[in-house]
Amino acid sequence: MPTSTDLSPALRQAEACTADALAARYSAVRERSIELAAPVSAEDAMVQSMPDASPTKWHLAHTTWFFETFVLATLPGYRLVDEAWQVLFNSYYQSVGPQHARPMRGVLSRPSLAQVLDYRARIDARVADAFARDEFDVALRRRIELGLHHEQQHQELLLTDILHALSCNPLRPAYRDDLPASHATAGPFDWVTFDEAVVDIGRPRWPEDPDFAFDLESPRHRALLGAYALATRPVTCGEFRDFIRDGGYGTPTLWLSEGWARVQAEDWQRPLYWINDETQFGLAGVRAIDDNAPVSQLSYYEADAFARWAGARLPTEFEWERAAQQREVDGNFVESGRLHPVGDARDGLRQLFGDVWEWTSSSFLPYPGFRPWDGALGEYNGKFMVGQQVLRGGSCASPRDHLRAAYRNFFPPHARWQFSGLRLAKDPA
Repeated sequence: MPTSTDLSPALRQAEACTADALAARYSAVRERSIELAAPVSAEDAMVQSMPDASPTKWHLAHTTWFFETFVLATLPGYRLVDEAWQVLFNSYYQSVGPQHARPMRGVLSRPSLAQVLDYRARIDARVADAFARDEFDVALRRRIELGLHHEQQHQELLLTDILHALSCNPLRPAYRDDLPASHATAGPFDWVTFDEAVVDIGRPRWPEDPDFAFDLESPRHRALLGAYALATRPVTCGEFRDFIRDGGYGTPTLWLSEGWARVQAEDWQRPLYWINDETQFGLAGVRAIDDNAPVSQLSYYEADAFARWAGARLPTEFEWERAAQQREVDGNFVESGRLHPVGDARDGLRQLFGDVWEWTSSSFLPYPGFRPWDGALGEYNGKFMVGQQVLRGGSCASPRDHLRAAYRNFFPPHARWQFSGLRLAKDPA
């Protein structure tokens, strides 16, 4: 991989412009994390409501640890802010060193939130100084770009994890009580048909290709898709209520075996944050359910059961990507400030991006020829390619410039605390 000194004068000038843009993006992304954490009190910030979630304070520290460990610590003579924090804020990078147990992140009362914010400020100052001194070669700039996309993932997790934590409080406090309510309609339900085709799927390997993509999105390859139809919009809360009232949660023939076992063991009767059939808890607190909004906080099992009840199925991730490839990344993202799914009455295929992550029927598996990134960063995605389902499209808590048609999200099929919903698909009659 070339360094700055290997480049021609013209390319060095282009790299300098790229470095300036990257420095500006670094500041913007890092500031957005602070803005998202601002409504969270110090007490809120250390709550861990379940093993799958992490405290706000830990998200703020871990994303900072990422830049210190994988960027700054590679510079000559760099000294860590606190060596003990290398254990506390390492998530799962075994090749970097030991980690504090994930289910026990909520016991970390020290360092304090103030210390974590100071840690962020100190690392940001060091990164800014290194940019000013032109200390980052091409390889390190690419690591910074990866770190920014990593932080954007954690920005969404910060919101969904604090939502889960607040939902466990009997007071049902709002993350923010000033979030706007939506009265948009969903528009009619319809189908868009696609003929059989061989389709290019995924992205070229980064950083060989200049446009960022995670390693799990590569290599670009061809997939044969049969003819299919895709719903023009996601399933709404009102439509999911029909499933509930028709006894969907009590009909074992609609469910995969593991899903039915979950329904029985955990007494699932409705989506995670529905209090009853009329009200739900969200980042704005308790509000009436918007029948026109895409239903969210569903597990894969619930999405699959609804699709079977509706006489349809979930799309494969390749069917979804084909539909999204020629469409702009446009929708209801975190930048809208709503922080909740909303209806969309436009014509045709819509809401492929934003609002809710859409479960697909595809298991999270490597693409043909997949190669993880080199070194410790190879642990980022590849080792999770078992027991997970792929979701596509992003949500109302996702940053817009973090997404693309090839983006693959993944969670275990029982996960319910994300803004996850569904879009129906079907085969030709």
